Formats: sequence, structure tokens, C-alpha cells
Amino acid sequence: MQKDSKIYVAGHRGMVGSAIVHQLQRQGYTNLVVRTHAELDLTRQADVERFFAEEKPEYVFLAAAKVGGIAANSAALADFMYLNMALEMNTIHAAWQNGVKKLLFLGSSCIYPRLAPQPMPESCLLTSALEPTNEAYALAKISGLKYCEYLNRQYGTDYISVMPTNLYGPNDNYHPENSHVLPALIRRFHEAKQQGLPSVTCWGDGSALREFLYVDDLAELCLFLMQNYSGNETVNAGTGKEITIKALAETVADIVGYRGQILWDTTRPNGTPRKLLDVSKATNLGWRYHTELNDGIRLAYNDFLNHTEWQQQ
Repeated sequence: MQKDSKIYVAGHRGMVGSAIVHQLQRQGYTNLVVRTHAELDLTRQADVERFFAEEKPEYVFLAAAKVGGIAANSAALADFMYLNMALEMNTIHAAWQNGVKKLLFLGSSCIYPRLAPQPMPESCLLTSALEPTNEAYALAKISGLKYCEYLNRQYGTDYISVMPTNLYGPNDNYHPENSHVLPALIRRFHEAKQQGLPSVTCWGDGSALREFLYVDDLAELCLFLMQNYSGNETVNAGTGKEITIKALAETVADIVGYRGQILWDTTRPNGTPRKLLDVSKATNLGWRYHTELNDGIRLAYNDFLNHTEWQQQ
């Protein structure tokens, strides 16, 4: 990518897309193209094809997606599958039709099997069953990365994919029902502190292990891969470190300043027992994350405090 290359960032208002835009701007890229959902609904094929035909972007970062935690995924399986498959297929296909030089597709570590070897290498994809609570989302993301691979193999395109672990950071979703675990914990402990609640009850038993990557570190990797990687196999994005949900909850409570009791509702699902990514591929390419979890949570909490609209929902 040249500094004046025409670059389309799909999903620029989301946490990942906005981080990619900021990273591009920081690195001096000046010809960025973005559209809000109201301006361009990526699930409408004709609209997407018209946009690409008119704008002719040279590079595409596909960060648009319908996302959510365990509760949201379980309650809207059909929506998560259809909307994600529609928007990604429309965008990737239109990119190919209009000669996009390179495209980066953003997936999720939930594409890997529920009981995959730990840490999970890129090669374990499709080797056994998925986690049922987010199977629909995972299938959509697998379809997107496989379509990129098949275009490469059939037509010689240069489309790549990156599979990040659990993400957090500025511009996250703190919705009380549809957010992921870390922003959900930030909001719950903040509200409990504000209301003086004696205890907070979390889902599961706290034993599940999770890995977390600060979103600005992912954005840096995305630009790095656009410049330094071509290949059909996806690239994992993570820290190579994991923490139990119990320890995470205690860490968030401490940073937020909540001093009450943390209880666990064991009738609620834990989700996948463990999903640590093998990040040796990205490391061998020359990338490494920068933001440690405690520092990132502090930054994320400050972002939450600065976005008062979340505290009014």
C-alpha cells in the first residue's frame, strides 16, 4: 500500500474498524474511504456492487460484522449467520469483481474447534466440532476466510485473513445484554460500584480460560500483514497469554474500584473451556503485541467513562 492508495475500511464505526482507521491515519495514509451503515448496507448485494464499481478501492479491510457475546449469539443464531455471511460475501465478491489489489478479512478465534489442541494453531481449523453457543457466527466467519482462500486459488487474488482472539479497547460495545465478557464486566462492576451493591453475579463458574488482545495492537498487525503477508492460511492474532474468567473478573473489579463480593451462577454456560491461540506464525513474521492486560483494561475503563451514552442504556 502506498500512502495515497485508495483504502476502504468496512465497519469503520466499530471497535476494530475504527482502530484500523486510526492506525492508517497515524501511519500517514491519506486516501481512506468509509461508509456508515445508513449510507451503505453491506447485506444488500446490488448496493455493494454499485459502491465498488463507483469508488474502485485498491485495498480493503473487512472489519464489518454483527458481533455479540454468548447470550446474543445463542438468542439470534439465524441472524448472526445470515447477516455475517451476506455482508462478507457481498464485500469480498465485489472486491474481486472490481480488481481490488489486496483484501484483509477479519475473523474470530471462535472458528476453531471447541476442543482444539492448546494453544490453537491455524492448521486445526475444521478438524472437529465447534462450540455450540457461537457455532452460527463461527460458520459465517469460516465461510468468509474460505472464500478468500478459494478466490486466491482459482483466480490468483491476494486476499488474506486474520483471526483475533477476544478483543477489547476504545469504542467497544458495553451493551448490558449484547456485549462480550470484558466490556460486560467493566459495565457491571462500574454500575455495582455506583449503586453500592453488595455483590455481583457472573455467568458460569469462572474456570474458563480466555486470551485478550488490545484492539490497537490488532490494528497494527492488520497493517503489518497487508504489507508483509500473502497466503491462503489465516494468521492468528493474540498475546499467547491466558487468564481465567474468575481472575479476569477480580482484575476488572479492582481496576474499576468495586469492593463487593463476586458470585458465580453455575447454571449459566462457561462457553469453550479454553481457547488460547498459537501466535508463533505472526511472531515469526515479525509482529508482537504491546499492551499488557492490566494496562489495557485501565485504558478501556477510561474509554467507558468517556462515553456516557453507555451509562444511560
